[in-house]
Amino acid sequence: MVLVGGGAFLMGADDVEGVPGDGEGPVRRVQVDAFWVDVHAVSNARFAEFVDDTGYLTDAERLGWSYVFAGFLPAALRRGAARPEATPWWCAVGGASWREPEGAGSGVEGREDHPVVHVSWYDAAAYAAWAGKRLPTEAEWEYAARGGLEQRRYPWGDELDPGGEYRCNVWRGVFPGKNTGADGYRGTAPVDAFQPNGFGLYNMSGNVWEWCSDWWEVEHRGDHRSGQGAALRGALGPADGTRRVIRGGSYMCHVSYCNRYRVAARTSNTPDSSSGHTGFRCVASAH
Repeated sequence: MVLVGGGAFLMGADDVEGVPGDGEGPVRRVQVDAFWVDVHAVSNARFAEFVDDTGYLTDAERLGWSYVFAGFLPAALRRGAARPEATPWWCAVGGASWREPEGAGSGVEGREDHPVVHVSWYDAAAYAAWAGKRLPTEAEWEYAARGGLEQRRYPWGDELDPGGEYRCNVWRGVFPGKNTGADGYRGTAPVDAFQPNGFGLYNMSGNVWEWCSDWWEVEHRGDHRSGQGAALRGALGPADGTRRVIRGGSYMCHVSYCNRYRVAARTSNTPDSSSGHTGFRCVASAH
């Protein structure tokens, strides 16, 4: 973990590339206290230590299935799998879990240093409690992701591939039919792939979505006059809800469909949901 000093920052964005209805804006000034944050997402190896120590069963293991990207599956399994109507590139695969990311017979051998996936919000919270940590608030996550830069599109600046250099693991090519893997990966990348941001944090854009503690909302409290008002402390989300915030985008994100690997981008999922592109990292309060 690294210690991130507290301070006020401009949260959110009024970006022309923003996704309507996601509640990225308006820009608002938010104050966060100092906190410790994991340098990278929780890996398969680290999650295995938690499971070995506690015997924990994830939601996907209890339910007996999870969502896997169709392109990772053999044709026979793709044909027989149930698919959500709105996102037919996802297949509900029996036996898919953090241990077997592409279903029965697959495994994480050789991917021990990749982020754990097929973990629900409840699974992530259970791991965090075991580790003596917690999931980040959405404000903490974005403050950390920005790495000390103000109102930049990505953790490193405003260009996705500055000077032609790949800085993150996202979909390259034509979604959802062809991923060239030009950045080196078609699925998950190691948790410490690419350059870290200004706080020394890896993969705050792309690779896997990361669960936050907040319930989802799209209307934000505070003074929204171009971020010039008094800082809103903590900017905690609503007290309850039906969906939890996820941040950072994933290897499945492409500008044509899910341009949510920008640091201000956001979306949500139900807390019992799991898939092959969602993981998490933890934080801990400094005081």
